[in-house]
Amino acid sequence: MVEKVEQYLQKNSDRNLNELMDLLRIPSISADSKYVSSMQEAAEFLRNQLAGSGCDAEIVETDGHPIVYGEWTQKPDAPTVMIYGHYDVQPPDPLDEWITPPFEPTIRDGEVFARGATDDKGQMYTHVKSVQAWLDSVGELPVNVKFVIEGEEEVGSDHLEKFLASNREKCACDVAVVSDTAQYAPGIPAITYGLRGITACEVRVYGPNQDLHSGVFGGSIANPVNALAKMIGELIDDDGRVQIPGFYDDVLPLTEQERAEFAKLPFKESEYLDSLGVSRTHGEAGFSTLERRWARPTCDVNGIQGGYSGEGPKTIIPAFASAKISCRLVPNQQEEAIIEKLEAFLRERTPPGLRFEFKHWHGCPAVLCDLNSPYMKAATAAVERGFGAAPMMIREGGSIPVVGTFQDVLGVDTLLLGWGQNTDNLHSPNEKFSVNAFHRGTLSSAWLWKMLGDLSSTST
Repeated sequence: MVEKVEQYLQKNSDRNLNELMDLLRIPSISADSKYVSSMQEAAEFLRNQLAGSGCDAEIVETDGHPIVYGEWTQKPDAPTVMIYGHYDVQPPDPLDEWITPPFEPTIRDGEVFARGATDDKGQMYTHVKSVQAWLDSVGELPVNVKFVIEGEEEVGSDHLEKFLASNREKCACDVAVVSDTAQYAPGIPAITYGLRGITACEVRVYGPNQDLHSGVFGGSIANPVNALAKMIGELIDDDGRVQIPGFYDDVLPLTEQERAEFAKLPFKESEYLDSLGVSRTHGEAGFSTLERRWARPTCDVNGIQGGYSGEGPKTIIPAFASAKISCRLVPNQQEEAIIEKLEAFLRERTPPGLRFEFKHWHGCPAVLCDLNSPYMKAATAAVERGFGAAPMMIREGGSIPVVGTFQDVLGVDTLLLGWGQNTDNLHSPNEKFSVNAFHRGTLSSAWLWKMLGDLSSTST
């Protein structure tokens, strides 16, 4: 039966690509209220695609942007797979850095250039097309599928958890699939089995009730910018170790096998440095670059503000200073504990005479998947069928909060199957997605349903 699906996909490859281009033309920018009608248009496009493929599909309105839900559940003894994706995209600014307009998809050198090409429209759409291929060519799927495609991933997924919690029975499944990660490198497919978590905050220190003349008042009161610079400078030591007491207490270390597998990956540090425009690496002593990026916790200042930063001098004692800080967390670290420790560390170092203010923005836990689960083995076989090479098992340093949501609300693990590249300019001008990866990802998805269908269902 899979041969029929493969033939169908080959025959309809141009149509599938053209339909993706139609989706990419829709400026579904969730962060900008001017694009509310475009958000609705993108949701309707996907609802119609799922319905046209043979799924029961609907648009679920929320207090924000709508969720597209679709399902085909006619195999009572087969596993049920939740397919997650998002149709919203980042704002395309700065527009003058795009070679071609962000919502006029263009193919150059085998790549589709458009906002959302890889994050996440192109990757998500592979699963829509693979389901259609099975239903059109065979008449049924080897598994049950449920699609949840949201429109708020780029602005915090405010209404997704509420939807899942209110529809637990409707959304019940055995495993989830998310294609919002990346391959290891061109020609080297990968499955991501670990993600770092995150916690993000902002700290402010206030001094005088307004900026003051530094000659008249300097030396008599605390300077908020001087103080904050010293406070955040103490977060990391010269060996790259975070100095917050208890920060590493719960860290789950890499196994020796994992470290050995990372060391085997084709990674050239010189090329990595050249691509970033820096001369040397920096980070926690005793760990490789990949280990630091994927599996060690961090604490980073993301931005700092205070005083005057315009052209020329302005000699003042600033009224306040602020810094945005995030910590990337690894498995077993608890976000609530880390944010409490971070706040205490900075509060204790605030000089007398300054007022301290701390705001916790958001967070999510780290993820570590079971490499030996039957679902992981099925995914490994499927990716090898689609890309012609066995996938590498990698971690990634970023965070995907929905993975934790699926675990907490639905009690299921997630297969992180990325078809794109980290060099696809996600969130940047000239975002792109390989046409070849789009087709191979669709084929891998089609094989995934076959491989998962060979497993017995464990859902209740």
